[in-house]
Amino acid sequence: MHMKFAGRLLHCLTWLALAGSLHANAQAPTMTAQRVSPSAWYVQGLSALGSPANQNFVSNAGFVITPEGVVVIDALGSPALAQRLLAEIRKHTDKPVTHVILTHYHADHIYGVQALKAAGAKILAHQAAREYLNSDTARLRLEASRTELAPWVDKDTRLVPADEWLHGERDLVVGGLRFQVKPVGPSHTPEDLVVYLPQEKVLFAGDLVFRSRVPFVGQADSRQWIKALDSLLSFDATVIVPGHGPLSTEARKDMELTRDYLVHLRAVMGEAAKNLEPFEDAYKAADWSRFEQLPLFRVANRMNAYNTYLLMEREAN
Repeated sequence: MHMKFAGRLLHCLTWLALAGSLHANAQAPTMTAQRVSPSAWYVQGLSALGSPANQNFVSNAGFVITPEGVVVIDALGSPALAQRLLAEIRKHTDKPVTHVILTHYHADHIYGVQALKAAGAKILAHQAAREYLNSDTARLRLEASRTELAPWVDKDTRLVPADEWLHGERDLVVGGLRFQVKPVGPSHTPEDLVVYLPQEKVLFAGDLVFRSRVPFVGQADSRQWIKALDSLLSFDATVIVPGHGPLSTEARKDMELTRDYLVHLRAVMGEAAKNLEPFEDAYKAADWSRFEQLPLFRVANRMNAYNTYLLMEREAN
């Protein structure tokens, strides 16, 4: 199995095991669309691990209502959640869902795709996701999810490829509204996309931006991720919809948590890797005080630090 996919699978299986052990304490999910701008809305997932109790509702999704139809950004973490998202959309319009833009192919953002495609939507995603989507890693991840997230992810849940694989920037115009779709990977994943509405200055940032919780770093290219965060400021957005957490209305300030966490990981683990210091010693000696009160620090930080340690070893060579 390719190293990057093996790492992606290891993270997913560890995350699912933690979720399974903690699901009894998870809160039952509610879903209410919040208005972002005249045309845009979003639903906010929980700051928690995905579990049967929360139906894997741990990420955000957005939708934009135009005179010709609705464009959805990300599809949530189970078909049932996507059906609930459709019900939220129906509270505000009877226009059809014409497009779904996937910011990346992590499970908490894509297991709902099949419900939206069945509703008639065309799926757009970056072509870099194709390799992962067709890998054993993606298949094994889904098999594990069918157990750990049952009954919300089950034998009928499937991986859905895009109808249009993007190779570069794409301008999509629906009902007179322009959607600028821009690749920003490899960062959080190889296939990262962001979606910008210039007429309303709204940026859907996917998992490049985490708010009010520790980011999931996984097998990310954190050096490129930091550069990509800087590039997001060029959009002149007044509102950012992150992949996780509440809306941001102060772009620079609210991207600092994700950026500073990545910088800190790279500084601490990079020094250890350069000095050939064992990971365990480096992790114990590091100062995590700025981040340790954030949700999911306990379950995510060690994994993030170890993956960054391995990344910094590779960069050094």
